[in-house]
Amino acid sequence: MSNKTSSSSDVSKPVIVADPTKGVKLDASLVAQPFRNEIKAKVEAMKQAGLEPPLLVGLLANNDPAAKQYAEWTGKACRADGLRYELRTLDDPIDVEAALIDANEDPRVHGIIVYYPIFGQEESFSGSSQDDYLRDTVSFKCDVEGLCHTYRTNLYRNVRYVDYPSNNQKCLLPCTALSVVKLLEASPGCYDSSKTVGRKLEGKTVTVINRSEIVGRPLAAMLANDGADVYSVDINSIYLFRGGRLHPCHDETPESCVRKSSIVVTGVPTKNYRLPTEWIQRNTTVVNVASFKNVDEESLLKIAGVVYIPMVGKVTVAMLERNLMRLYEQFHSPRHPLDASSNNMLALQEQSAWSLRLQAYSAAVLTLILAMQLVKH
Repeated sequence: MSNKTSSSSDVSKPVIVADPTKGVKLDASLVAQPFRNEIKAKVEAMKQAGLEPPLLVGLLANNDPAAKQYAEWTGKACRADGLRYELRTLDDPIDVEAALIDANEDPRVHGIIVYYPIFGQEESFSGSSQDDYLRDTVSFKCDVEGLCHTYRTNLYRNVRYVDYPSNNQKCLLPCTALSVVKLLEASPGCYDSSKTVGRKLEGKTVTVINRSEIVGRPLAAMLANDGADVYSVDINSIYLFRGGRLHPCHDETPESCVRKSSIVVTGVPTKNYRLPTEWIQRNTTVVNVASFKNVDEESLLKIAGVVYIPMVGKVTVAMLERNLMRLYEQFHSPRHPLDASSNNMLALQEQSAWSLRLQAYSAAVLTLILAMQLVKH
């Protein structure tokens, strides 16, 4: 079986029809609800079998309004769908790592979500950011966000399973990026379900205006894995994801990328940013993943054939629940034991991630010692 992955395994049919005379909006709840109904059915079956539903633990250690809102949405959705949810609020960000380790080792916990940003771009002693370090601290068996080293590297290598070549445990994908994929599957003219896995976006050009580790970067990789040419636009650079390779684009501008794209995803985290609607072509699908509106809705909907998706939050929460259920079924359910070979392979992957961090830490310590010696002399 191939180890190549598509970001979409169960393609949804379009839930709306594009209007050739004007733009239309896609309600994300139409896409989210079928997934949540499936979760409810699984939870009910578990209860009938005398099993407790999976437990998701959320860790919140900041005052970011978007993070707080996401935590509230998560708890409300989990309770509505029969899943267990526990929010652990920490006063000091320094305590997050210890709380993560405790949750990793707690057999009652089936999924963990950390509400970022915690430290933002502040560096850790190993050289990566503190938030990146925390993402890699979450066990792959509990990483409901799909952002730890194991899932992240598999995504960028286009690998579908964590236990390759046994191919019993599927990789998890980041919730927000996955929600965008599901919404595009439900939008007319985006995914071609008649094509094989890895080719369903073949011939499409996409622009993603965001390159964060949580949304923009994994989303660009997922769409490229499905066959699209993806321009990844950040504040000071543009890259093209194509055929599993990343190419710097020195001659492109945000405008040139958007003008040639039939799909545009905006994720600029500021209320002052607006994507110029004159860049957007007819029949384009525009997805806003930011907390703020990155586009003027009124002028956008005047463009013929445009499909506008103003919010992805409801589908993101549905994907979070879906990931939690998958973690439970693959790593925690008594009916789905992890075999010894998979355990060994996954343990080696985690060991490799920790080894890389240890090497970086040792190098930093050595540099510090040498610097101190130079000062003495």
